[in-house]
Amino acid sequence: MTVFPDFDGVGGIDDIKEVVGALLTVVLILAVLMIIVSAIIWAIASSNSNPSAATKGRIGVWVSLGAAALAGAGVAWISWLIDLGEQL
Repeated sequence: MTVFPDFDGVGGIDDIKEVVGALLTVVLILAVLMIIVSAIIWAIASSNSNPSAATKGRIGVWVSLGAAALAGAGVAWISWLIDLGEQL
């Protein structure tokens, strides 16, 4: 008796790829918008000698950059897992 995986048991890999791509698009658009807003706040606060708001703007820029990097890494990881699953 041999046991083989049921490759037809899980369908919809193409749908998963579309959902992941759509989520990446939304996250990257929001991250870019937040980078722009945070950079504007950082610049205005720095020019007006407001160190508290400048620090919050700087943190916003770094958090937005981190979110964009994590979103890109997450999509690359999901794509790798899907490709790995198709090779089994």
